[in-house]
Amino acid sequence: MPTRQLTLDTAPPEQVRTALERLRVELEIEPDFPADVVAEAEAAARAPLPDVDATDIPFVTVDPPGSRDLDQALHIERDGDGYLVHYAIASVASFVEPGGAIDREAHRRGVTVYGPAGSFPLHPSALSAGAASLLEGEDRPACLWHLRLDATGEIRDARVERATVRSRAQLTYEQVQDAHDGGPRLPDGVPTDLPELLRAVGELRERLERERGGVSLEIPEQRAEQNDHGFILSYRANLPVEGWNAQISLLTGIAAAAIMRAAGVGVLRTLPEADPRDLERLRRTAAALNVPWPEGTTYGELLRTLDSTVPAHAAFLNEATTLFRGADYVALGVATPEDGRDQERAEPNTRHAAIAAEYAHVTAPLRRLVDRYGLEVCLAHCAGTEVPDWVLEALPGLPATMARTTQRANSYERGAVNALEALVLEGRVGETFDGVVVDLSDGSRRRRRDGESPAEGGPEVDSGTVTIREPAVRGRVEGLNLPVGERVDVTLAEVDVTERRVLFTLA
Repeated sequence: MPTRQLTLDTAPPEQVRTALERLRVELEIEPDFPADVVAEAEAAARAPLPDVDATDIPFVTVDPPGSRDLDQALHIERDGDGYLVHYAIASVASFVEPGGAIDREAHRRGVTVYGPAGSFPLHPSALSAGAASLLEGEDRPACLWHLRLDATGEIRDARVERATVRSRAQLTYEQVQDAHDGGPRLPDGVPTDLPELLRAVGELRERLERERGGVSLEIPEQRAEQNDHGFILSYRANLPVEGWNAQISLLTGIAAAAIMRAAGVGVLRTLPEADPRDLERLRRTAAALNVPWPEGTTYGELLRTLDSTVPAHAAFLNEATTLFRGADYVALGVATPEDGRDQERAEPNTRHAAIAAEYAHVTAPLRRLVDRYGLEVCLAHCAGTEVPDWVLEALPGLPATMARTTQRANSYERGAVNALEALVLEGRVGETFDGVVVDLSDGSRRRRRDGESPAEGGPEVDSGTVTIREPAVRGRVEGLNLPVGERVDVTLAEVDVTERRVLFTLA
């Protein structure tokens, strides 16, 4: 979707940094690492490489432009009538001493926190953007996955070992997509069949996902970027290659979960099945938006027929996100803090409903704490050795740690966008914008102002969410009988930069 990159739609850099700093302090996110953590990381960066040499495999990384925390490197080749996927994942455990300063700080942070003006990494830069990152042309320790697929894309065999790898090139999604579509060739040293094989495997895995009943939502991403005038907001649709690449990560996570299940120990990423009441509400939304939902069609099958550029479809997809609630982690084969209670406990959910399979996070250890532990479980099982004690000791507490730190990261990322939205719209109260009402809040009918009595408040109005095309803003909207899924004119009624809030009314 095109974006006007005008000063009018731009948030001034200094005001953005002030707002983000206020948000960082509010959420107690530390910008710097303690001196002992930095010193330990700089020393650990000199750790020896693994004995297994896999530098002959022409790996590449595929990431957004400018990325330095490169967790994954990829190579695909044909294997008879199937495929062999080599997937190298940064071996963070090669640098982190269990119980040491880096380890303790990683448990406190949990995840890398991303924002429009920079990130707050999980590990010091000596590791996250240096010795542990799979940077182009550098020998690096990696957890090297060998994933053999049959002609349909099903996993025939999966194993992982620690090895030394070397990436031939740091590519962007746009580069790979352009090469696939007949544009410029990829750099020398990169296998010329990479785009073709990535598509082949990606589409096979997408088909298997559909057959399992898995669901992927294609909703334009709201992004904050900096231009010559300041920070802007824009909408960006994912490229096909991003979906194919994501399937490689999902493939590895499914393989890892199967290995953990065989080992009897590990940590799985879970998501409960959609609540029947939410599904029924979604059916009512489809009817209201005139989105046909044939009897016998699952919501996953329906989602794949929709086009997010169509306003009614975009509104429906936005509502469908409410089905994906309750994501969690569950530890396998170890006593959890709740196990000591006397009352009977229900068997925990170990399945990821959106993926329609058991699944584990193991492909982003530079950015997510839990992945380091999952990888070590898989490495031990594939090598026929015992899972390290330091892994077993940490597993029970990992779900709570990840829940706490992920919530904080999500609050920062959403709060940062809210701050930019308010700054972009500051001084424009009273202007009218073109938008689409994408949802209604639960119990949305209410008085115009909180705290006003019925006599003061005037007529009751609905409350919901509106998506503005230019500038790319999502905000609360109020009005009588809000038309969900339709294009509307809305007037900016309120902007509060400090509270990171905007309010529109139906024009």
